[in-house]
Amino acid sequence: MTTSTYGSLSLPCPVDAFVPHERGMCLLDTILSVDAERLRAQVIPDRQDLFATPQGIPGWVGLEWMAQAVAAWAGVQEMAEGRPPLIGFLLGSRRFTCSLEFFAFDSPVWVDISQDFRSTNGLAAFHCQLLDCHENQLANATLNVYQPDTEEALMAMQKGTDA
Repeated sequence: MTTSTYGSLSLPCPVDAFVPHERGMCLLDTILSVDAERLRAQVIPDRQDLFATPQGIPGWVGLEWMAQAVAAWAGVQEMAEGRPPLIGFLLGSRRFTCSLEFFAFDSPVWVDISQDFRSTNGLAAFHCQLLDCHENQLANATLNVYQPDTEEALMAMQKGTDA
């Protein structure tokens, strides 16, 4: 495996420090590469995974892998600026397609995300795809996300008021 750096981050590295999830909800394993607009992560489906079935990991879980890769990218960007990862929200997806009903156990899946646009109000869109280790596309989608830029904006969202 190739090693590299992004800022002070040495790659590859575990994902969990960059995705603010608790109690086993961080589903990705490793950040393989990252830059100012894209990230590649890896997950190796395991029989002990939260969503495991006897057939494998359901294909729809790939959408969550994509969303967590976006969260990891945002977390890396925040930490590069000396700030902790922020909470973000998946607003929706467009054109999610997956060629598999189940992801096979022990077969690495690469999660590639690239930023399509990001506005100053916290809205962004990312093109996402899941690839096998031969770079064959397994799934793709565009994700629309929102990341409040202040604690006040987050609190206002939770209360249902304007910030």
